[in-house]
This record gives sequence, C-alpha cells and structure tokens, in this order.
Amino acid sequence: MGGVIVRGVTFAAGAPRVLMAGPCAVEGEEMIHAIAAAVAASGGAFLRGGAYKPRTSPRDFQGIGAPALAWMRAAADAHGLGVVTEVLSEADVDLVAGAADIVQIGSRNAQNFALLRAVGATGRPVLLKRGAAMTLREWRGAVEHLRAGGARDVILCERGSRTYETEYRNALDVCGIAIMAAEGLPVIVDPSHSAGRRDMVLPVLRAGIAAGACGAIVEVHPAPDAALSDGAQSLPLSALASVAEALR
Repeated sequence: MGGVIVRGVTFAAGAPRVLMAGPCAVEGEEMIHAIAAAVAASGGAFLRGGAYKPRTSPRDFQGIGAPALAWMRAAADAHGLGVVTEVLSEADVDLVAGAADIVQIGSRNAQNFALLRAVGATGRPVLLKRGAAMTLREWRGAVEHLRAGGARDVILCERGSRTYETEYRNALDVCGIAIMAAEGLPVIVDPSHSAGRRDMVLPVLRAGIAAGACGAIVEVHPAPDAALSDGAQSLPLSALASVAEALR
C-alpha cells in the first residue's frame, strides 16, 4: 500500500510532512475560527477538533456535538483547510462523514469492528489511531476491517501506549512507526497524547518524524490552561511556528 492523497495533500514518505492542528474539543464558533486562521498561517493543511469527545468520566465535557461540526467545517473552508474529526458512534457516522474530509477513529474505538466497517462504508479517508494496548498485528487487523467495509484510504496515527510510568501520559512507539512506515503505510505521530505535557510535545514530535512519520496531529488552544479538555498537553497558538519548523 502506498501513500494517501486528501484534498491534494499527500501522506507518504518523501512528501512534505503534513500538519494537522486544532483543539482537543471545539468549544465555540469564534474560538475555532481563530484557531483555523492560526493553523493556516503556520502552513497547516488540516484543522482537527472534537465535536464528540470520549471522556473517562461522564461528568467531564463531552463536546458540543453537531453544531461544532458545522463550525469546524465553516472555519476550515474560510481558511483553505481540510477537516479531521472523530466519530464515536455508528449512529453519527453519516453526520461526521458529511462534515469531515478525514474521519478519525480514536484509540478507544480502534477495535470497535462494527464502527470500523460503518466508517469504511462511507468511502471517506480514515485516520486510525492505535489503541492504547494494541499490537502492530492488531493495528493491521483494524486496517483490514476498514478496508473490508469499503475504505480505500487509511492513514495510521501512533499516539503512544499505556505503561506503568506516571510522569507522562503514553509511551510513543518509535519502533512501531518505523515498521509500519517501512511497510508503506502512511503513519503520522500524535505527540500531544503521547506526552500528555506541552513541554514534551516538540521532542516527541521530532522522535516520531525521525522514525518515519509523514506528519503530525497536534493539539493547540488559544488559552490552554482554560481548555475544557486536555489543556495540559495543548500548545498555545504561538507555538505553531515551532511545530511547523520541526516538521520541515
């Protein structure tokens, strides 16, 4: 399997590395437009953001839902960006696919085979995050479920595996990136979820790129310490220039 092209942007070894950036969760219309402007100014190609959020506690912010999809689509269109956003439920697949250029399958749903097949059936490109405890064999199996459903274009995202360590969120598998990239699968790195700390995002991103990642998906927020979701790992908008430089 070779590279994937979405909106004229190539995800493949040897192509310019792709930047996807945005908030963990879309919190408001004005906010997502400001972020989209900053992502576009930094040379980013895709606006990421959660309309629906899988949270450990039901008391945590769960996302705004359908209105956030519309805000994200409008903000991306206004600044020449694509949209990548996560789907959590089979019931929402068509709604999310209608707003997104790339449909994201998050870590918690990476082996939700019914959801994988439903997303595959839309024909949209898919960003498949690796589950927190998935082997490479299981990750490949998830790709096959997407393809069995009808997906043609699948981009992998390494976001780290859970370990016994408590000083960072997840351990980035640079060996896994190198192996999957060597097999011709387009892999991007998620340094935000790997590190769980904004001070580690750039070093982890560089490690992923060195291992063969063809791009990165990064969380940014206008006021990270006030973010409703994952503020500790979100970069301020001013850091986008450094992220773009690291990718180059």
